[in-house]
Amino acid sequence: MIARAGSLATRWTSAVPVLAVVMLLFTWGRDLPGAVVALVTLVLAGAVLAAVHHAEVIAHRVGEPFGSLVLAVAVTIIEVALIVTLMVDGGDKSSTLARDTVFAAVMITCNGIVGLSLLVASLRHGLAVFNPEGTGAALATVATLATLSLVLPTFTTSKPGPEFSGVQLTFAALSSLVLYGLFVATQTVRHRDYFLPITRQGEVITVEQHAAAPPARTALISLGLLGLALVGVVGLAKGVSPTIESGVEAAGLPQAVVGVIIALLVLLPETIAALRSARRDRVQTSLNLALGSAMASIGLTIPAVALASIWLSGPLVLGLGATHMVLLALTVVVSSLTVVPGRATPLQGGVHLVLFAAYLELAINP
Repeated sequence: MIARAGSLATRWTSAVPVLAVVMLLFTWGRDLPGAVVALVTLVLAGAVLAAVHHAEVIAHRVGEPFGSLVLAVAVTIIEVALIVTLMVDGGDKSSTLARDTVFAAVMITCNGIVGLSLLVASLRHGLAVFNPEGTGAALATVATLATLSLVLPTFTTSKPGPEFSGVQLTFAALSSLVLYGLFVATQTVRHRDYFLPITRQGEVITVEQHAAAPPARTALISLGLLGLALVGVVGLAKGVSPTIESGVEAAGLPQAVVGVIIALLVLLPETIAALRSARRDRVQTSLNLALGSAMASIGLTIPAVALASIWLSGPLVLGLGATHMVLLALTVVVSSLTVVPGRATPLQGGVHLVLFAAYLELAINP
């Protein structure tokens, strides 16, 4: 019976990514009626669950922190492609799209995913334990990237408005790539043990004992299916975005809410994977996913939009407003206080979730 259930799970997680891509091909660029939107949403949810499954297979094969890095980078690359595509199609009205999407990703990951992971782990196991050295390095990189890319444009004077000049944008793009590259080298080569899960006694867990690693062929198949699932998630999310936009407009909500909803959909695979790790008392893996996604979102999006700005005719607004800068500063301070002890109670998780709720509330009612 157990073998049959496992076989059934393997079949649907293999079939759904292919189905999502096929549906994407048939629905791309078309106005969808309500019934089709409902079907697309169902397939989208299945693709999210399939992506999580295949990411976990890969993570089990390659080990941490490589597993969480694979999912974070894969999601972000496709997310960047979606942002650039929407900017090319959107004209002047998409001038703030990159900023809104990147900031939404930072708040979702650093407060939403981190808060949920800490809350789940601490409620289930008493305390959420993690390595403050690796997590602190990740947080410092995220804070630096966010400040250089999203805060400084508000105060520069070379161009009117919260925009970078060409030279400034080039510097921000190169800095983002350098910092992200340095972090990946630190995480995977020189100080890999800083990003591995730890026990209650602070000992690094280098090998998971619960099951044998899948063979290389299985991991390669999962890697391909993960790519298909993520393409399906982002593409179908774009397909349903006109319906979301119409609903947002009919409700009288700000247009930025659309970006928040799309970001939530795109980051759903990482959220589920992080929560599963937190339930297994692998909080470091959850934090690797959250902060790695925030870092990849900035470190890959800013260079991509800087390159795209060569042929984009409209302005590229990157600077945050005062309200969002306050939320970002508070997030950095609270995250620092959370990371320093290397352990967290439900209180820390609740604080991050309140910050995330404040962000959502201000997005809806600025």
